[in-house]
Amino acid sequence: MTERIPLVFLITAILSLLFGAFIGNLAGIQYLDPQFLKGILPFNQMRELHVSSMISWIILAAVGGIYYYIAIELKNKIYSKNLASLHMFLYVLTGISIYFSIFSGNMGGREYMTFLPLLMIPILLGWVIFGINYFKTLLAQVKGWPVYLWMWGTGIIFMTYHLSEANFWIFSHFRENYIRDMTVQWKSYGSFVGSWNMLVYGTALFLMARIKGDENIARNKIAFFFYFLGLSNMMFGWAHHIYLMPAKAWIRALAYITSMTEWIVLGSIIINWYRSLSDDQKLKNLLPYRFLGITNIWIFFNIFLAILISIPAINYFTHGTHVIVAHSMGTTIGINTSILICSLLFICSKISPESVDKHKKIISAGMVVFNVSLAIFLVSLVIAGYMKGQWRYSGDGFYASMHESISPYLKIFIYSGFALLLGLMLITVPILKEMIAKLLRKESVNA
Repeated sequence: MTERIPLVFLITAILSLLFGAFIGNLAGIQYLDPQFLKGILPFNQMRELHVSSMISWIILAAVGGIYYYIAIELKNKIYSKNLASLHMFLYVLTGISIYFSIFSGNMGGREYMTFLPLLMIPILLGWVIFGINYFKTLLAQVKGWPVYLWMWGTGIIFMTYHLSEANFWIFSHFRENYIRDMTVQWKSYGSFVGSWNMLVYGTALFLMARIKGDENIARNKIAFFFYFLGLSNMMFGWAHHIYLMPAKAWIRALAYITSMTEWIVLGSIIINWYRSLSDDQKLKNLLPYRFLGITNIWIFFNIFLAILISIPAINYFTHGTHVIVAHSMGTTIGINTSILICSLLFICSKISPESVDKHKKIISAGMVVFNVSLAIFLVSLVIAGYMKGQWRYSGDGFYASMHESISPYLKIFIYSGFALLLGLMLITVPILKEMIAKLLRKESVNA
């Protein structure tokens, strides 16, 4: 397989990231001022555009990276180029259809997937196609798989199942029983996130092995312990989402224990890798090296926050506040996005070796803007969430008074969100230009 299919996935991923971040900032303004753009795009549609775009960014960047790594870096002959092409066209067309569904208000789905439920069919078909191509390509060498191949394969399988599970509400057996319905919904979305974490964290381990030039990073006992820990998190960690639902005490206890362990091991792996690199290895992959190192800051921020909100008493206080949003954003932006940007930088350095050095100054400036603004962004959400939780259980004053009291912090959140978008643009626009140029060169040669 040529670089064309991975590049289309990655270019589409970057466009989804930038569009989603822009729409997210508009949604933030609309949250404070409900009349802002209300006649053009109401908040419920704007929020869903943001959510769908950011999920698309994670999925497309992970999938595009995996295609590139198994075909180009690991030099495997892809089982079916036609299936890979079908997967690519299916997801591009489905993405356009999702945007049309949300823009037109023709939705009907739930939570992360409020678009027209019928569109889940091509999405699931895409994962089945990806799974066939992945396992048919690599199954012959399964005995010697490094951990990142296990993580990618596991992520594909569980993603297919949990996306199906997230739509069980269409059956009356689930929909007509509120507790069963909500439990399955929250469980499926928690495991859905765990599935994409398998894809993203597998990418992180692949990059660490490649940058260091040492496959032992992805074959040692600690790496496989991390894999099985991530697997248990995906299977059981979701239960901390349902503390407010009637559930067995052992389920709560198991969720509490597992929901805060995975990142600790990932953080320790990155730290040990970070310390073990020689100066030459750091200089050869300077920007990816820096980004993976910075990821650790956001891992430990999220560990601290996750430990707090996993404590049932604190979970009761913070559930449904901006603290949970901070936890979600810290994970999605600070960890997943940082790892995937590192992946983009690595791939860009391979397809155009001089490009990273050419854009090093602007990308480095973007990294500073990205991380400083993200810190302000998350802290402002935590403060606003704490104040909302305090108001909710004190019974003191009206909602409008509470909203007014937290609005200064929400304004800081919005301002830092625009700075975050600027940082992302400084980092990704040069990568986007290089990838489009490479794709066009490939197309012209093939023509």
